Amino acid sequence: MEVILLERVEKLGAIGDVVKVKDGFARNYLLPRKKALRANEANRKVFEANRARIEEDNANKRSDAEKASKGVEGKSVQLIRQASNTGQLYGSVSARDIAEALEGAGAHVAKSQVVLDRPIKAIGMHEVKIALHPEVAVTVKVNVARSPEEADLQAQGVDVMAQMFERETTAFTEEFEPGEEPGIPAAAENPGTPEEAEVGSDEEEA
Repeated sequence: MEVILLERVEKLGAIGDVVKVKDGFARNYLLPRKKALRANEANRKVFEANRARIEEDNANKRSDAEKASKGVEGKSVQLIRQASNTGQLYGSVSARDIAEALEGAGAHVAKSQVVLDRPIKAIGMHEVKIALHPEVAVTVKVNVARSPEEADLQAQGVDVMAQMFERETTAFTEEFEPGEEPGIPAAAENPGTPEEAEVGSDEEEA
């Protein structure tokens, strides 16, 4: 399907561009969200008649978004979640969770403005894109941890998962000394020299 874009759409084009997209993408996203019009003759005439107003409205919205971006850019929010020893979350962090956390931090962001390719499913520091306008985007940091203490470490640049892996590896190697076989007493591993064994036998006979 061919559509006329009413605003800039990433990887598609700018206002007024006529582009070809998949029917489902047009029907489910572009058309209902008023980001585009079907590219028929009647809509082309309507767009051209209103082009100046559409571009002016877009410029005003872009200006507002640029002002709002100053209160969002670089924000860092903390989300405490339960996770396994491997750092995988029991659940996930969604765009709604991030929007609510930013709201609590004084940054007014709608769920639809949080750009997540997929939900966050592991602890760590995550950079997330916030699209305040089709032409204005900023980045925030989302600190997902199992405790406030762990979150503080991650905020300082500590790789919590790497530390955990190192501790587990050290504990495993220290459990058994090199050459040691579990279940075998030390005396059985080192019965002594042949001479010591013979002396022991003579003493027993005496």
